Formats: sequence, structure tokens, C-alpha cells
Amino acid sequence: MSFYLEEECPIPFDFTYEKLASEVVAFCLSHENFPYEAEVNLTLTDNEGIRNVNREYRQIDRPTDVLSFPMLSYEKAGDFSFLENESDDDFNPDTGEVMLGDIIISVDKVLEQAENYGHSVRREFAFLIVHSMLHLFGYDHIEKEDADIMEPKQKEILNAMNILREQG
Repeated sequence: MSFYLEEECPIPFDFTYEKLASEVVAFCLSHENFPYEAEVNLTLTDNEGIRNVNREYRQIDRPTDVLSFPMLSYEKAGDFSFLENESDDDFNPDTGEVMLGDIIISVDKVLEQAENYGHSVRREFAFLIVHSMLHLFGYDHIEKEDADIMEPKQKEILNAMNILREQG
């Protein structure tokens, strides 16, 4: 697995966020039985940075907590069998890894939401990565029936990693 982290703002977290992010990405790949080595990019930015990306790509002029940019197109969420017949465009020519996509997280929103939801910053950060990884696997939550699949998966992954609301 290749995991790349870019920091566009100061990160005031009191935990080793790069290590946690890498562990969460790796756990999600394992949990979902992703059959290839993968490449994931994570950018940590502030509200203004994510607002600019949200405006440019989604035409929504406000900050959000996390944006996911999957590189793969799924017929069915979590079904990776199509990669067997995919073109080389889905694979990094230098590493042979599947390019899953990009995750952008607002550090400001992590801090704000952790306080609003009454759990640790560590837990909120991990949650947003899990949430985004599931998007990179083709899951969504716009429709209720999709949310009924994605939301329990988020909780299952966080519980399996022992990243709980109460203890972070």
C-alpha cells in the first residue's frame, strides 16, 4: 500500500495523525477484502481550502468536513471483480498499485465536529477517513437504502479498530 499525506495547514492534533491515517486506510482495505495493493492520497487542509475544492468540483460554496474523489467506477459498491478486466489506467504504472483516489479533510471541521459530537478529535479524524474510504470503494449514503449499507460498515470498522465514541 502506498499512502501519501499532504498538509496544507497547521495540524494541531495531539496524536500521531499520519500513523493513524495510514492504519485506518490499511484496515479498510483489509476489512473490505480489496484484492490488490492500493494507493491512497490524503490532503489535510483548512475550511478555506476545502471550501475552494467544494466550490470548484461540486459547485457548493461552503466548507465541508471531507471530500472523496474515487478513481474507480463501480457497478456495485464493494465489488472489485471488474478490476480483473480493467485497463491499465486504474493502475499506477510505476508501482502496479490500484489508484483508489483522493481524500481531502478539513482540520477545522475535525476539531469543530469532535466538540459538537462529544467525542475525541482522534475518533472524528478516523471516522472521516473510514467514511471517505468507503466512498473510494463505491459506497454512498444519498439514498436511504445506500446509507443503510454504508453507515453500519463505518461503525463496524471503527468498532473493530477499537476507535469508539467514548474513548476516541
